[in-house]
Amino acid sequence: MKKEALLVSACLLGEKCRYDGGSQYCAGVMRLAEHYEFVPACPEVLGGLPTPRPPSEILGDRVIAIDGADVTAQFRIGAERALAMARKAGAMKALLKSGSPSCGRGLVHDGLFSGKMVPGNGVTAALLEKNGIAVYTELDFAPLER
Repeated sequence: MKKEALLVSACLLGEKCRYDGGSQYCAGVMRLAEHYEFVPACPEVLGGLPTPRPPSEILGDRVIAIDGADVTAQFRIGAERALAMARKAGAMKALLKSGSPSCGRGLVHDGLFSGKMVPGNGVTAALLEKNGIAVYTELDFAPLER
């Protein structure tokens, strides 16, 4: 029987693609491999940003790096490419990294690099949800466990 496709933030699977050059490997996520075919994606890398890269946060309708660079275009391109990957694989669910300006769902950093979180979704999470893909994070993926 073919497994259901699940778009997953590559950093949660151990890929060193985070802004700081690290990963956010999550052993709990790996349990889902029994039921899902993982489709790993890092929207920021897909959008052309290097690893490592300056941290970025959402400020209004823009994504700004800590050095002041406007990286909105790269984040939007990465989101579109992640959506295309999900569609190609037939994924109707995504498991993304919480707090990320790309992948965060429900809470993201405040855009001022203060360490505070505010209600909102990352660029990719918002685009996926707008296109009917259910988004979960490593903090709330229990509904994906069968």
